[in-house]
Amino acid sequence: MVYLMGSENQSVMVLVPQITMERDKKVNLQDCIKFANENPVCYIATTDGDQPRVRGFLMVIADETGFYFATLSPKEVSKQLKKNPKIEVCYYNNAQNIMDGKMMRVTGKVEFVNEGKIVETALNQRKSLEAIVGKPIDHLLEVFRISTGEAHFWTMMDILKEPELERVKF
Repeated sequence: MVYLMGSENQSVMVLVPQITMERDKKVNLQDCIKFANENPVCYIATTDGDQPRVRGFLMVIADETGFYFATLSPKEVSKQLKKNPKIEVCYYNNAQNIMDGKMMRVTGKVEFVNEGKIVETALNQRKSLEAIVGKPIDHLLEVFRISTGEAHFWTMMDILKEPELERVKF
């Protein structure tokens, strides 16, 4: 699609790509897991009283049992999640062209995980933090997951359609 923009004396031709989306394909949890694992840098929203708090996070892993994250117990995010476990996470596919961008939002409640292979995985992934913290993080590391909630995808083509978007409950 081509648009002409500008004034009577000066105009600029703008080429806007046509986007076609797979609207016939039903989205499922496996699509959400795949997207999260391919785009593990995300943004997590919590609350501090009535003040929203958003920060970048690196997800540990997503699988059929949930979306897993790790933090350190002295951090404010840990305290906020223990006080109010409701959370929203936004993943982005890091597209350079906004028209190629795709987001996935995951909403749910977190639960802290204290044992198992996932804690070991998170600890191994975050070992480099010990150089920053100045001590072992074994007793500081906390793993939490979103095991129930809902997710949905969003693109620029959905800019005014958010209420109509398909939700995946898990």
